[in-house]
Amino acid sequence: MKVAKFGGSSVANATQIKKVADIIKSDSSRKVIVVSAPGKRFSNDVKMTDLLIDLCYAKQNNQDYDLFLQKIMSRFQEIIDDLDLGHYILEDIQQTIEKYLQFDISPMAQLDALKSVGEDSSAKIVSAYLEHIDLHASYVNPKDAGIFVSNEPGNAQLLPESFSLIYQLREREGVSVVPGFFGYSADDDLVTFSRGGSDITGAILAAGTKADLYENFTDVDSVFTVNPNFVKNPKDITVLTYKEMRELSYAGFSVFHDEALIPAFKEQIPVCIKNTNNPDAPGTMVVAEKDATDQCVVGIASDVGFCSLYVSKFLMNREVGFGRKLLNIFEDEGISFEHTPSGIDDMSVIFRDNQFTPEKEKVVIDRIRDELNVDTVSVHRDLAVVMVVGEGLENTIGVAAKATASFAKAGVNIDMINQGSSEVSMMFGIHAVDLEKAIQSLYKEFFTDESNLEFSAVSAKEQQ
Repeated sequence: MKVAKFGGSSVANATQIKKVADIIKSDSSRKVIVVSAPGKRFSNDVKMTDLLIDLCYAKQNNQDYDLFLQKIMSRFQEIIDDLDLGHYILEDIQQTIEKYLQFDISPMAQLDALKSVGEDSSAKIVSAYLEHIDLHASYVNPKDAGIFVSNEPGNAQLLPESFSLIYQLREREGVSVVPGFFGYSADDDLVTFSRGGSDITGAILAAGTKADLYENFTDVDSVFTVNPNFVKNPKDITVLTYKEMRELSYAGFSVFHDEALIPAFKEQIPVCIKNTNNPDAPGTMVVAEKDATDQCVVGIASDVGFCSLYVSKFLMNREVGFGRKLLNIFEDEGISFEHTPSGIDDMSVIFRDNQFTPEKEKVVIDRIRDELNVDTVSVHRDLAVVMVVGEGLENTIGVAAKATASFAKAGVNIDMINQGSSEVSMMFGIHAVDLEKAIQSLYKEFFTDESNLEFSAVSAKEQQ
């Protein structure tokens, strides 16, 4: 049995939904289908979820929200009309939205309810269209699917008792179409996962049903070795391990929500990333283990928007608890860290720049000086993080040398280096303005002959 999840681009309009139906119909083992909210139809379009968020905020701020409601209903009507489906679906969607608009609940709970309409409506439309083309299918509400979660609006966590309930989906007749992104609390409140959470729903259902395969359909043929905004036509990745995919998704790869694979990982469910627009392409398999190859580096990921705080203190290494005290200051101020490279007398903490407002910066620096009595403390902004990823790193000599040599060839200064204890990735911190040439040089080094390489004209600054 397979669980297949279709992203926003796959259900953006009627043409795409027809492709989804053909994919489902082509393989009878695709028994559980998860769908996202309608995504962008073209580059300047607005995602359905964003329209629903705008609708909610307009309502909560006592503004006229009719324009947002009209845009939402117009999008759904266009899809329903083009699929030649009955208007009872459109009426059901409108009634649901109006019910949520009138809910007397907390603003966060109302936002969750309205955000869920995109996925919920997609599931109703897709299931109706599958029936329309004579494929036995049914819409299954997340509650009926057994998805019970913690009552944390916008950040729901699956409750362990859900898995035994989800397993019962295997017994349902025909194709079950489940909306992604949300579940229900023990008190029957609708609660969403974090943004992009339809991927989480897909992995949860794959794990809960003990599927043979979890297929994640998107708009690319595979995961690429590097961001195609930096390198034209980069090589694709045929097989990844869970650990490699987790590292890549954390550091800027946008194919997966970075929490999405956790349920599948725990149950050792293989995942295949495929293209709705080219379903015959083999895609990228994500597995627990893979055979060793000569190419130990599988991908190069990157992201901008980082900040580094550097502290130095003579004989730091002899001061028991220094690192804990430093990180406690970050915890007290609600700042989560990403990496902590350290030396004998110094230590850096790398974190997302958007967490470090000028007010927090002053508080943190003052506390470090007062409580830790450091010799130096400084902050460096506008950093980019580059990750060289591959499980083969731990058994391959010379990867760090190749990587650092490629930075030197590109004229890029390395601010910091950190290799995680998992030995699946190697992190480099550089100035954000140097990101494009750094990525291109690394790609030359690890994946292709320099003479055959074509670069994109997109700059690192534009990526921000």
